[in-house]
Amino acid sequence: MGIRLMGIAHAKQKLRRSLSARIRMISATSVNVPKGHFAVYVGELSSKKRFVIPISYLNHPLFQDLLNLAEEEFGYDHPMGGLTIPCSEEYFIGLTSSLNCS
Repeated sequence: MGIRLMGIAHAKQKLRRSLSARIRMISATSVNVPKGHFAVYVGELSSKKRFVIPISYLNHPLFQDLLNLAEEEFGYDHPMGGLTIPCSEEYFIGLTSSLNCS
């Protein structure tokens, strides 16, 4: 239990770091993010797609792995102005679908 809580805290800390520098640059479209959700950008370099997902996904180890990949690839400077996840849209949709079922 203690290890899992540390993982959640670590994921939240990564998310805060990645978004805190960009919070002032949020575009008008991101105003449409409902409470308890956040926006991420997913896809290939030339065409990234924006997804709005529940914050509860931060608790899941598979999503935390994606955050680690984002940190390794982009550090805390995300080119889209928000959290960018370095995976294909198909993989991300499959992952979020499985998270919805669990």
